[in-house]
Amino acid sequence: MNTVTTLKTVPLALAALLLSACSLAPVYERPASPVAADWPAAVAPAVQAGDTAAHEIRWQDFFQDQRLKQTIGLALEHNRDLRVAILNIERARSLYQVQAADRLPTLNAGLSGARQRVPDLVAPGGHGGVSSSYTAGVGVTAFELDLFGRVRNLSEAALDRYAATEEARRAAQISLVAEVATVYEAVLADNRLLELSQQTLASRTESHQRQLQMREQGASSEFDLRQSESLLEAAKIALAQTTRQRALDENALTVLVGRNLPAELLPAPGTHWDSKVMNELPAGLPSGLLAARPDIRRQEALLRAANANIGVARAAFFPRISLTGAFGSSSNELSGLFDSGSRAWSFLPQISLPLFDGGRNQANLGAVKADRDIAVAQYDKTIQVAFREVADALAGRATLGEELRAVQAQEAAEQVRYNLARQRYDGGQSSYLEYLDAQRSLFAVQQQTIRTSLAERQNRIGLYKALGGGWSTAGSQG
Repeated sequence: MNTVTTLKTVPLALAALLLSACSLAPVYERPASPVAADWPAAVAPAVQAGDTAAHEIRWQDFFQDQRLKQTIGLALEHNRDLRVAILNIERARSLYQVQAADRLPTLNAGLSGARQRVPDLVAPGGHGGVSSSYTAGVGVTAFELDLFGRVRNLSEAALDRYAATEEARRAAQISLVAEVATVYEAVLADNRLLELSQQTLASRTESHQRQLQMREQGASSEFDLRQSESLLEAAKIALAQTTRQRALDENALTVLVGRNLPAELLPAPGTHWDSKVMNELPAGLPSGLLAARPDIRRQEALLRAANANIGVARAAFFPRISLTGAFGSSSNELSGLFDSGSRAWSFLPQISLPLFDGGRNQANLGAVKADRDIAVAQYDKTIQVAFREVADALAGRATLGEELRAVQAQEAAEQVRYNLARQRYDGGQSSYLEYLDAQRSLFAVQQQTIRTSLAERQNRIGLYKALGGGWSTAGSQG
């Protein structure tokens, strides 16, 4: 067989070997769900036919407040944690491309030259002198024939890790959208509490001044005066605490957005809640979380990567064949490098078979199997945490609405009680202590109304996040 025929049959032989390659990785099967098929009966919502799944509702459609939507848009553009998640995707994509390149031979073109002088004393036949050699050609270096799927499984594992970073980015966006909305709502609540504290302080200041005048006239006791003073200082404490909390929440919002928030987007003092700032959410079924939650999909991608690594470890028990070859031209003169008769080639296959490694390959296989089992446990744990988050949010939805209505009714009753107590006190029909008690109770229940309203709204945001909302491949920002 001549040289040309030999070189033509090499690619055909390589193709045949590659096509016959097999994979030693176990067939991947999704683990059984570790949670119930339905939500707890006490909080289970009715599932309506045609309901839009929460994860399919874009955050731009879920939130109705325009300033909040602009704030979320800025956060998706400037938040540093989300930026790191995006850069991790780029890194994982590059690593996958590096690993995938090993499945194809690498061709290198080279040109080399050498010139040396050999003394007569050491030269064969006693005739030394100066010799030259020049070589130019194309070669393949140590290309592995993937007979047992080692390289393929390494590539598959890298692809799954890349998919995991994609899901991590989506999970980061969901968390960011929910955090921005949650803190934004907290600032709105701070505004209401701040307004209430200022009104209460003004009212108690006026009442205390009246007590001072009455004390000077001997129409009030020292006890009533100190009661009035105590309530006044309590109002100052509440105002200081609310002012500090509003500053803290504004700082948290600035960090989440990643830049100073424009003044026109920051909730202004006196801003009140709109009752229609968020859409209602269908809860769906627990099985829907597998498709809706990026953190679950991320863990499953890592599980698939761990499964592929078992194939890599198993392949280590079998022979590895690598090929090195070159084809080109060689001459002892640079000018004759491409002359007729200067053609040169080499073909150097190499096979290695593990005979004794002290148990290294077996230990390696045991380690990657343990890694796979750990990945299964982490996948199950992620599903269980997701199930609990949704169940908790549903429990909140089932009770917070009723709690808010009860607190609002209590506030209305306390307002009437306060008005009557003031009228009775001004008319001399009741003691100052009764009036102060009504004033103190009204302030406390007004604060509770605001905090319960905040909890109810933040719970809705938490349910949206727990159901996988906040990420949409169509029209999502960031």
